[in-house]
Amino acid sequence: MGRTALILGAGLGGLVAAETLRKLLPASDRVIAVDRAERHFFPPSLLWLMVGERTPEDFTRSLDRLAGRGVELRHGEVTRIDPQRREIEIAGESLAADALVIALGAEYAPEAIPGLAQAGLNLYTMDGATAIRDTLARFEGGRIVVLTAAPMYKCPAAPYEAALLVDSHLRKRGVRDKATFEFFAAEPRPMAVTGPELGAAVRGLIEARGIVYHPEHQVKEIDPAARRINFANGVSAEYDLLLYVPPHRAPAVARAAGLLNESGWIPVDRHTLQTQFENVFALGDITIIPLKMGRPLPKAGVFAHGQAEAVAHNIACAWTGKGTPRKFSGEGMCFIEAGGGRAGIGKGNFYAEPVPQVEMRQPSLMWHAAKILYEKYWLYRRF
Repeated sequence: MGRTALILGAGLGGLVAAETLRKLLPASDRVIAVDRAERHFFPPSLLWLMVGERTPEDFTRSLDRLAGRGVELRHGEVTRIDPQRREIEIAGESLAADALVIALGAEYAPEAIPGLAQAGLNLYTMDGATAIRDTLARFEGGRIVVLTAAPMYKCPAAPYEAALLVDSHLRKRGVRDKATFEFFAAEPRPMAVTGPELGAAVRGLIEARGIVYHPEHQVKEIDPAARRINFANGVSAEYDLLLYVPPHRAPAVARAAGLLNESGWIPVDRHTLQTQFENVFALGDITIIPLKMGRPLPKAGVFAHGQAEAVAHNIACAWTGKGTPRKFSGEGMCFIEAGGGRAGIGKGNFYAEPVPQVEMRQPSLMWHAAKILYEKYWLYRRF
């Protein structure tokens, strides 16, 4: 009798887990993916949408295509998780599994900061990126602010890439000299986990464009009517266009299941992604993995991808007796879009001790082309 692997979430990590399991397991075993959305989009491409270099259709695909790869798909909201029994409930239907993989990602909580949702545009959503594109097309001058509303958020390079791309876009339109541009960061430096050298390099890219950088500014509240941001340190700033990264949190269903620790995320084994429950794994943005240097592993698609491959291979190895167990190594890389058709790249070992060993290659046409190729590869390979 066949077994069932159940994957909650069909984002970057969930897709890789589902498709890898389907490839490695015999046809008698079921692979079921669950997601509330009917369509998948490639998150890094939101940055290009924001400046008019993509349309939503360019990087959006129907999840129904998974059926052609032998993955069963259930659309709907997961309303209950029982990790001890490895059971879930979705749209009134109960599903049980021999292995449960939780890849539900992080939810956005702009409402956690009074006035934030009403005051600005969210860099991390399709609606937000589309609204930014339309607003930039009409922009003729004023005060621009990019804001990270909390120090921990997924894809740590993204708001810095956004600032550089917006700057480049306004220069193309000939209106950059009519704008002031500031970046208020809750974190102490760009991409803080990567260390001071890479952080200084990214800050240098920002400041070289005339963008004033303010680290360690935790937003307290925003007055949309006055267009004023108030920070916990007593500083205030005014804006005409506010682009923000919202606070993140784990989905409520994971909290109700008793899966979270005091950090608000799911703790897992750093190599196997096993939770405290047998044959229950979690990967990607919903997890917390402490590093020796005192900060957690960043939330990023590259890590979700590697974690998903390790989890899928280990489940298949345990069930089939074939292959050898894998460990997630903490290796990762991240493109850093710089505008003007150039991108840099940071790559290295985030599990290195006492601090991650990450190096940055300076922005070039080559790395920008590599980022475009990876976007096309992802959409072709997964769909």
